[in-house]
Amino acid sequence: MVNRAKKDGRPVDAGDLAAEALPGTLPPGGMPAIAMFHSVSPHDEDPYLVTVTPERFDRQMRWLRRRGLRGVSVGELMAASRHGAGRELIGLTFDDGYADFIEYALPVLARYGFGGTVFPIAGRLGGLNDWDALGPRKPLMSADQVRKAADAGIEIGSHGLRHISLPGLAEAVLAAEAAESRAILTEMTGRDVTGFCYPYGHIDASSVTAVQQAGYSYGCAIWRSASTGPHALPRVYVGEADGSLRLWAKGARHWLAWDYRGPGAARLSRITASGGRNRPDDPPIGIQQLT
Repeated sequence: MVNRAKKDGRPVDAGDLAAEALPGTLPPGGMPAIAMFHSVSPHDEDPYLVTVTPERFDRQMRWLRRRGLRGVSVGELMAASRHGAGRELIGLTFDDGYADFIEYALPVLARYGFGGTVFPIAGRLGGLNDWDALGPRKPLMSADQVRKAADAGIEIGSHGLRHISLPGLAEAVLAAEAAESRAILTEMTGRDVTGFCYPYGHIDASSVTAVQQAGYSYGCAIWRSASTGPHALPRVYVGEADGSLRLWAKGARHWLAWDYRGPGAARLSRITASGGRNRPDDPPIGIQQLT
């Protein structure tokens, strides 16, 4: 939805994550990199910049694999981070639980041996994205499709009950959005639901507390904030315009912002020290892999 993919009227860029120098608590093992997707499908119109074509999505996943990165669920990523591992992992998240995930995204993930996390809206299963005023209307995953994704190894997280902004809501409403949605999805899939994704990326102290009290292990936000930590993880927006050069730039911004020490860190450090210039023996940025 537009408000999760936009800030101050513009699409979210990785720079937004680095630019807000508000204090936050890093998860154990450092801040993991998490990519934020929404819909993957052919499209003619996309006013909110939430849709990636299957062809573009395939190229983006291939770009990650060629750089020695493996797409995983946020649950797996956080488990690795707690042990100081996971430097070659990247979380792949899919907000809103669009039905097109099953037809278009899941086969691509399977082809590359990747996992991911889908965040369906527990109270809108089988419905439409009618919160997007300009459309186009997109069907949301049904209960059967959620189970199919889970059976394929995809982590299922919660995006709340109704896709409403949480800050400012009454305590009982917050509890329902966090706890009841978790209960619905847990019963539906037969698996524990440990992750929550804040609708529109909107958070405040009360909403983060509600997510913690509902028993979630982590929460996905968008931007860095005073609440940044395991229950308010920043993510990097990825859209149709993100080819190899933009992906490299977004990755570099995230890694530099969080003092990255994984594959390619030495080269990133050299590039930064030289004002963005490669050494003569370095391959062109964004064309060859970092390692």
